[in-house]
Amino acid sequence: MLRRLLLQASTQRRALCGASASFSWCRQCSSSPLSTSQSPNSTSVEHLEDSEASPTPPSAAISIDRSGLYNPPEHSHEPSSDSELVKHLKSIIKFRGGPISVAEYMEEVLTNPKAGFYINRDVFGAEGDFITSPEVSQMFGEMVGVWAMCLWEQMGQPKKLNLVELGPGRGTLLADLLRGASKFRNFTDSLHIHMVECSPTLKKLQYQNLKCINKNDTDGDAEEHTVSRLTGTSISWHATLEQVPAGIPTIIIAHEFYDALPVHQFQRASRGWCEKMVDVAENSMFQFVLSKQPTPATLYLLKRFKWAENEEIGKLEQVEVCPKAMDLTQEIAKRIGSDGGGALIIDYGLNGIVSDSLQAIRKHGFVNILDNPGTADLSAYVDFAAIRHSAEEASDDVAVHGPMTQSQFLGSLGINFRVEALMENCTDEQADSLRTGYWRLVGEGEAPFWEGPEEQAPIGMGTRYLAMAIVNKKQGVPIPFQ
Repeated sequence: MLRRLLLQASTQRRALCGASASFSWCRQCSSSPLSTSQSPNSTSVEHLEDSEASPTPPSAAISIDRSGLYNPPEHSHEPSSDSELVKHLKSIIKFRGGPISVAEYMEEVLTNPKAGFYINRDVFGAEGDFITSPEVSQMFGEMVGVWAMCLWEQMGQPKKLNLVELGPGRGTLLADLLRGASKFRNFTDSLHIHMVECSPTLKKLQYQNLKCINKNDTDGDAEEHTVSRLTGTSISWHATLEQVPAGIPTIIIAHEFYDALPVHQFQRASRGWCEKMVDVAENSMFQFVLSKQPTPATLYLLKRFKWAENEEIGKLEQVEVCPKAMDLTQEIAKRIGSDGGGALIIDYGLNGIVSDSLQAIRKHGFVNILDNPGTADLSAYVDFAAIRHSAEEASDDVAVHGPMTQSQFLGSLGINFRVEALMENCTDEQADSLRTGYWRLVGEGEAPFWEGPEEQAPIGMGTRYLAMAIVNKKQGVPIPFQ
């Protein structure tokens, strides 16, 4: 009896093994890689037509190939030269089974919680990778403060006002704003500052530069809150604008914030507009490819085209769209429309469709976008026309003014008089610094007064940067957009 049972078990085992030997499982890729044809500074992609794959006839036999379980590939114990961020990007592409959008690549490179460019380092200033206007001169933050106070007066000097900065960097702009406004107590007493920041490193710098301390409420509430010793103003930090309390008038400052929002890139191909994607090539390097099918971002491309003239679109071979900029602008417009206030957006960009502007900057120089991601800043030109249309579409209660050049904006607010006043009581070295800073903020091209090394000549940002305001219609036209 026992022998008969053993023989039956052996027969069943051989039958199962025979079935497993004839089953094969194949996953066909959703999109085949496209070859790239580009120089280090070009991001255009050559599209190769996909060959038709002959269909495989269905097989009646079913089997399971488990050979991989018993014969795993040899594992190399050599240390990988890829950074953690590069490994992470490659794993996303691998496990998703296809390339990722340029926008997703950009977002991971800049704000990945563990290895993003902005997350764990101070990237600003001469020792960083780039210099922003607040780092150039105190006058920039002071002029933005003048604009905010003028708008506050147009709003009827509300007793409570949210002052929000998106992406406040080191906190330099707000620190200069508060110092400049410190004598106007009615204004500073009305403020509650909200910093929208995702970097723990930059939060610490902002805390230091705004001279923050933690205090308990004087009404007996044990809850601790943060104030700036510059003016006694309350300060809070948030990960997104949505987290900033609504219901009271709000002034929002977005200086060099929009340019870091992830963009989707599209290229005209033989079969129409295709989204440019990032894939891993056979040599394990990143490469650009074109999507085989329409992507979700195509809806934003069509929306952007709706706001443009056919003649403008017809001249384009590449287009950048920024869905997050459109969505953020609509959120801003809805809040301003309901709560009152305004937003000031200053950035480098165009008052029209942006074609191919995405760039990488490392240590003040341009590098390849796909080279060693996480070690360079990625930014793109801001489409100010799309911002205007997004705001007007979101709320009938807001008006959009501008853009105007940064030179016009700062000049109309009185930066000329401010630099003259500062130079009256300063040393020769301080005067040179003020003159250089002034030129970088309002000038165009190389400074004519420069006598130092040619490669160190200050370059003016006055016409490359644009300023735009979104305000509640009840408050009238803001200074200096009249």
